[in-house]
Amino acid sequence: MSTAMQEFPEVGEIVVATVTRIMDQGAYVTLDEYNNIQGFLHISEIATGWIRNVEKFLKPGEKKVLLVKRVDTRRSEIDLSLKQISSDQKKKKLLELKRKEKESGLIENLKAKASLSKTESDKIENILVDKFDSIYDAFSEVAAKGVSVLDGLDIPSKAVSAISELSSKMQIPYVEIRGVLDITSTKPDGMDIIKRSLTSVMDNKKVNVSITYIGAPKYRLAITAQNFKDAEKELKPILASIEQTIVKSGGTFKFTREESKKTREG
Repeated sequence: MSTAMQEFPEVGEIVVATVTRIMDQGAYVTLDEYNNIQGFLHISEIATGWIRNVEKFLKPGEKKVLLVKRVDTRRSEIDLSLKQISSDQKKKKLLELKRKEKESGLIENLKAKASLSKTESDKIENILVDKFDSIYDAFSEVAAKGVSVLDGLDIPSKAVSAISELSSKMQIPYVEIRGVLDITSTKPDGMDIIKRSLTSVMDNKKVNVSITYIGAPKYRLAITAQNFKDAEKELKPILASIEQTIVKSGGTFKFTREESKKTREG
């Protein structure tokens, strides 16, 4: 007899659920990531305005991205909302789910190719997550920089070879975040100060940084990386470095963010 306790989502968490039963007052769903535990989506949380027919918005078997509004673990009750989910939240959650599915596939392929036991594969998975934060990031790093990124890790050679082979077949997404720098300096050597502040941040090993001249006093800063996490992580210190140099010399600094985008696949 299993003694494992049912895990519940937290209030405010975004989850993926499958519609199981539609009623006049809403719909029952099962939470895909929580062992298909049941939740309820009240009619008032399906869409804004008056809803005459729930089936116009929901179909049995359909998957929806929902917001957790209330959790009662004693009664195993979970109240959810569809109308409070934005399109960006929905997109981010579905991408996250898709990535998890890819990671599961990578681990299963690794086990098969390297003939690993579950204990061995679990150990390697933990090593990769500790080093690279996620399985997908680990394979992406190998695909982008070569198998040498695994040097020094306690991973058997047969597993290293399998990771290298699987990574070589991956298409690595590249993303770009960018914005406009508005910087001035009233010093006699102001242009040199601005040039030094910009060139000093160009050499970055983790991400690709480019700065293009738009027209005084504006410059476009773009950071290209394999994922938004790395790009965002590097943006803050880069902006801080430029601002510090400019303001220290008595100049002015302003950064206006532009829309981020996926640029290409390698």
